[in-house]
Amino acid sequence: MKLYYAPGTCSMASHIVLHETGLPFAVDRLNPVTKTTAGGEDFVQVNPKGYVPALRLDDGSVLTEGAAILQYIADQKPASGLAPKAGTLERYRLQEWLTFISSEIHKSFSPMFNKAASDEVKGYARTMLTKRLPHVEARLAGTPYLMGDTFTVADAYLFVVLNWSSHVGFDLSQFPGIRDYLVRIAMRPAVSAAMQAEGLIQ
Repeated sequence: MKLYYAPGTCSMASHIVLHETGLPFAVDRLNPVTKTTAGGEDFVQVNPKGYVPALRLDDGSVLTEGAAILQYIADQKPASGLAPKAGTLERYRLQEWLTFISSEIHKSFSPMFNKAASDEVKGYARTMLTKRLPHVEARLAGTPYLMGDTFTVADAYLFVVLNWSSHVGFDLSQFPGIRDYLVRIAMRPAVSAAMQAEGLIQ
């Protein structure tokens, strides 16, 4: 497998999960301006949507969209516990979290990184985050991870997007459970390995 990524973006969740599985994989860094990769590929030929993550599978085909990639990687090593078994209610609970993170949290951060977005748009995004994060805070009040006692791909995704708060000046002080959660997740060896590989920490 080969993961196409850009440092610190949502593709880092897939990078973390690949390290969690211990499976062999390669990475290729995207230059978001030129749309070429460090390996010399035209990324638009890899993923016509033009954004990461993208995962080239061993048969040469390419899988896109973070939530799908995360579940695919987890299913390559079921014993990892990174995703509940397909067809179970718990698997649908995982998909429930992945969808919530993608549509309500990830997308609320996006305008804050957009230089063309107006202050009004950015303000609305901050308001929506403030409305959505209490749901996460309440969940983490009684459990170490989103799905209970087991770290899953949803935690990798949530960790990455919530870490953007420091880059856009979104104050998490009103969410102490989330702040503790981020510290806890950051201590995982797979998280450190992915962040080091992306040049985000020493």
